[in-house]
Amino acid sequence: MSQELSEWSERLQSWMVDSAIPLWISRGFDPATGSAYEQLDSEGNADRDCAKRVRVQARQMFFIACASFRGWVSDGAERVAALENYLARYATHPNTPDVYVHLLTSDDRIGDTRQDLYDLAFFLLACAWRLRAFNDLAALRKAEALICHLDQYLKGLRGGWLEGDYETEVRRQNPHMHLLEAFIALYDASGDGRWLARAGEVFALFENCFYDSERGLLLEYFRHDWCPLSETEGQKVEPGHMLEWVWLLHQYSQRSGAPVDRYTRTLYDNALSLGQEKTTGLIYDAITPSGKIHQPTKRCWPITELIKASLCQATHGDTVAEQQAAHGIRLLFEYYFSPSLPGLYIDQLDKQNQVINHNAPASTLYHLMVATTEVIDHSKAAAMKRRARQEVLPS
Repeated sequence: MSQELSEWSERLQSWMVDSAIPLWISRGFDPATGSAYEQLDSEGNADRDCAKRVRVQARQMFFIACASFRGWVSDGAERVAALENYLARYATHPNTPDVYVHLLTSDDRIGDTRQDLYDLAFFLLACAWRLRAFNDLAALRKAEALICHLDQYLKGLRGGWLEGDYETEVRRQNPHMHLLEAFIALYDASGDGRWLARAGEVFALFENCFYDSERGLLLEYFRHDWCPLSETEGQKVEPGHMLEWVWLLHQYSQRSGAPVDRYTRTLYDNALSLGQEKTTGLIYDAITPSGKIHQPTKRCWPITELIKASLCQATHGDTVAEQQAAHGIRLLFEYYFSPSLPGLYIDQLDKQNQVINHNAPASTLYHLMVATTEVIDHSKAAAMKRRARQEVLPS
């Protein structure tokens, strides 16, 4: 591991543990209900007038559970229980007790009753980490009930699941990507091979539908039979998702033995060659399948995926990827992390890399937490390899 990556890794860990977690624990949750606020403003104040996406409650469950698992939060079980009680009281679907609604108003009334696949994927992830961090067997039972509900009511044609319990013109890869993440996490937490088999279902969709083998791209939008939309019909490519899939494919391969290098190398290289701004290394929000810039804006979360994917590629022999990972961490500090209030960040830059949105969405913490833990684990693995090499050297 390079000295540059080691130094930036230490800085990112310090930012998360010493600044971000204390800030969000103290300001990111409503002390009256235990619920998570949707966002903080540029001064770190909670936005109490904003509607609450219920998926954010799940992401913050993950954030707290993961921090607890690392020993960075002492009262995580109580905080997660408060979130669970809040959801049970306000967000339980009125017709289906195993799932939650999509949106709550700022005063905790139901604003949108849709059952949304993307939302529910994050509740599966939260259940996995509640089991892993707290040995919460009730969370495992909740995950099992939720997947039964998905299978019974939201299964789609030719594999996968529908967008929700509502009509849509297209299907997306994005919710399935997060289902893959959740299934892997549930397998890790429970040791139950049924969850790994579920992950295999999504991997099959990736191979057969999501991945454009001719161009080496990840496509976003599909008709109901999984036939991809054309570029003129609105098809687009998100380099951040391509990088996220690089990380997930590595995770799946480590557990299943499935060969994925032919995908990960191509996705990684094309995400950088087509989706990375040449002058800065920032990641565009979207490009067209023909390789043109579609959305020149640049959100924070694709940089976390650049870091994760680069660490995976470095582990598998890409000698330049560690430099990309170190550069990605530097970009977070240079463009997205608040210099005035440590632990705060901004969401998005415009074409000229000026701030569009000064607010800090709570949902971004999920991305930042995973990137931080991946950096820490990579550093530990590199240190173990160094020690192993030293032990075999002749005295």
